[in-house]
Amino acid sequence: MAILTRAQRRTLDFLSRFIGERGEAPLLDEIARGIGIHSRGVVHRYLKALEEAGLIRIHPRRHRGIELMGGRESVLALPLAGRIAAGQPIEAIEGQEKISLADFFLGPGRFALRVTGDSMVEAGILDGDTVIIKACQTAEEEAIVVALIDGEEATLKRLKRERDGSITLLPENRALKPMHYPAERVAIQGVVVGQMRRYEG
Repeated sequence: MAILTRAQRRTLDFLSRFIGERGEAPLLDEIARGIGIHSRGVVHRYLKALEEAGLIRIHPRRHRGIELMGGRESVLALPLAGRIAAGQPIEAIEGQEKISLADFFLGPGRFALRVTGDSMVEAGILDGDTVIIKACQTAEEEAIVVALIDGEEATLKRLKRERDGSITLLPENRALKPMHYPAERVAIQGVVVGQMRRYEG
């Protein structure tokens, strides 16, 4: 997988979505609007970097002349080799599909956080894991959220709203106590939508 800057990855993701939805490549102005910038020159630099990485091909004499090399799946995907049982064994089936990591982890307003500590271990989130967060200011009851307390301290906890309007942030570790605050002291910054853990290189 090519090593890209965040802006280059955002550009590639926009190209993939645009071409997938419309069946044609975007213009420079459309790319600029899509990734939230104003400079066509900057867009051109991002595209040249993607072309040098072998991820796209630019056809300068062709209208909407940007071509994805191998499609989005080859850029950010793994082979889906079948199913594996975590309970009773099942027949191993070799699959020919691919699973898109972009569909799992990328998207507007998403970012990653490295977890420190053991307050969420009973939810399967361990020290050293990376969680994928979707930025938002509200969350469903019992969602696992990034909560900012007093504008200073961020924590990963399960959200509970009390009848009196206050908020309880629940750890997923029986050895730890819930954290209780007036609602005005807590700002939701995002919800967990995915998780990554590396076992070996």
